[in-house]
Amino acid sequence: MLVVSEEVREALDAGRAVVALESTIIAHGLPRPRNLQVALELEDTVRRAGAVPATIAVLDGRPRVGLAKDQLERVANEDGIRKLGHRDLPLAVAAGASGATTVSATAQLAALAGLRVFATGGLGGVHREWTATQDESADLGLLARTRITVVCAGVKSILDVPATLQRLETLGVAVAGYGTDRFPGFYLSDSGHPVDWTLRSPEQVADVMRAQDALDAADTALIVANPVPEAEQLDPALHARVLADALHACDAEGISGQGVTPFLLDYLVRHTDGASLEANLAAVRGNVRLAARIASAWARG
Repeated sequence: MLVVSEEVREALDAGRAVVALESTIIAHGLPRPRNLQVALELEDTVRRAGAVPATIAVLDGRPRVGLAKDQLERVANEDGIRKLGHRDLPLAVAAGASGATTVSATAQLAALAGLRVFATGGLGGVHREWTATQDESADLGLLARTRITVVCAGVKSILDVPATLQRLETLGVAVAGYGTDRFPGFYLSDSGHPVDWTLRSPEQVADVMRAQDALDAADTALIVANPVPEAEQLDPALHARVLADALHACDAEGISGQGVTPFLLDYLVRHTDGASLEANLAAVRGNVRLAARIASAWARG
């Protein structure tokens, strides 16, 4: 059922570096035609760093790990491409549907194919006002039972960051800052919250991955929180002002549940004149570069 591309399969069989990439940013995160341009750019970034990219999606009911150019074009341009979390995968397979994979679905399929390193933008997490809504991303539960290293820029700043960190601790998911003792805030280099561990090289990250295996630890993820460079982050004052306005607008319009995140993200893009999107892309590019270096260090053994 799982289709692994020839390029990815050959790399895995040869013990070469492979990096998993999600497809939601292609289908739902960027406007056309920039989405395809970014997808190709990210794959090229992985290759230039000496690793093989494995963009993951479901096409016509077949989960695919590694996409050809025409398949990337389908994800970027085809109307009706669904957004699939890991809970949706059996339904999409049975229905013969096509969809872009979120963090949770990408991590699950990557691990199933034998990949250990995954690059994304920011994780989902615990939503604000959780005590009233009980709204928490499926990413957290999936990462609590999946052995994969996720390179990300922390969690989206629209979320409850301290509650998310607490939840990750409760679930037993290890979190380390890359070159920092502060937890990144997606658009921001520093969310205002610390991390307990700092890793300073791809080799150190690979050592932690090997220690996970040697200790026969629980099958949980390793989160490598890689901050967006300060020069490329969203201006913190602008971020604070627009996010406060966005939360007020969301409440005023009575938006709740799954509608909150897309509303807030869209509000940030529109009211920062696209600066939040550029910070998002800067974070993704940095995460992809780092993930390729980590995958290479892991492959070297």
